Amino acid sequence: MLTSPTVPPPTPSTVWLARGRHTGPAAPDVLRKHLRSLKDDATILDFLELSDADAADGELAFEARWVLPDDVTVRARLTLSEWSGRGQEWTLVAEAERPWDLCRPSPAAMFWPWEADAPFGHETVTGQRYLDINPLPADDKDVKRTLRSALRDTWTVHVLVHEAMTPDERGRRSLVPLLPPGLHHRVVEHRAAPHQLRTVNWALRDFDVELPRGGAVVLPGSPAPADYDRAGFCVRNMFLDGTHPTELLDAVRRFADLPRPLPDGGEAALTALREQWQLLTLEEELARERELVAMYSEALEAMTQSRDLYREAAEQAHEALAAYREAAAAAGERPQPQAKASGSPFQHLGRTLERFRETAKGLRPLPAPRPTRTAAVETADGVTAGVERDVEGHVKADEQAAADR
Repeated sequence: MLTSPTVPPPTPSTVWLARGRHTGPAAPDVLRKHLRSLKDDATILDFLELSDADAADGELAFEARWVLPDDVTVRARLTLSEWSGRGQEWTLVAEAERPWDLCRPSPAAMFWPWEADAPFGHETVTGQRYLDINPLPADDKDVKRTLRSALRDTWTVHVLVHEAMTPDERGRRSLVPLLPPGLHHRVVEHRAAPHQLRTVNWALRDFDVELPRGGAVVLPGSPAPADYDRAGFCVRNMFLDGTHPTELLDAVRRFADLPRPLPDGGEAALTALREQWQLLTLEEELARERELVAMYSEALEAMTQSRDLYREAAEQAHEALAAYREAAAAAGERPQPQAKASGSPFQHLGRTLERFRETAKGLRPLPAPRPTRTAAVETADGVTAGVERDVEGHVKADEQAAADR
């Protein structure tokens, strides 16, 4: 049977997500040094490196907490994957007490010292750099591969700019630093050379996107947001002469504000931040301990109720067995030796009733009048329904066995 794919939940307005790659071998040392310096400067309140016992799948995790100028507390968690030949991938999720404002500092800058040519500023899907221009490859096949990877990226906003003519030094500056700080490490800028326009649009045609000559476009990603308007996120004219690109910057901000589902792996990262958070204040530790006490209390109460119900049922079963023996004695049955009980009272009662039924099969009932139902059997809550017939058969069988001996 076909099943529909699970739709990821929407990204909460209080959450900031980013992902990248560190191409050097000393990423943990860089993180420790930078976080320690920020704590000494009182830029962040505190940080914590989780021990190996708390890390999973070879990942390292760092947690940090800071307070923004508007008295909003932010909790953030960065995880580092295992080292590979291409470096270490990092995933960063931060959550504020109120909806995220893009004018706030980038959480990535709280973990990494963002400098020129830093090894940790690479986007993971295309390998391009944040806060810098990224010329498209010279080979047409590599151009298509890069753009299609960017279109399938669920983490980063990719902006594609066409250089109508070779720009001067002012035009070769990245436009990303002109965006609000909250977008600095979530936007990658690609540059297409003047002669690459046809190749670029051929690669984009399957996604119904087109790059204007001398313009720019914000790529929709995959899946595209529901409110994505291709014309609204396309800029016809880009002047790469140092002029402030107001239209493009506005398009990028509007795209970043669109509601989007959590990216691939984003839900797990957010769950780890919320449920595995270790950097607790004294108040949070006290609240967590109170929650644990309440949980244990509820579990103990449930176990006590279950024990009482089991005890009550066992007592009723013993009362029913005693009633059966009294009924058998009243009918003249010789008491049978009692076997050693095994299992629960319910299992023992079931085996007793089953033995009565098997013994009575195929035997005619006694001609004597049926014994009256005793008061004890009346109180067995329906458990003794039909027991009289089984008792008569049992008595008949025992008399027949005595006669044979």
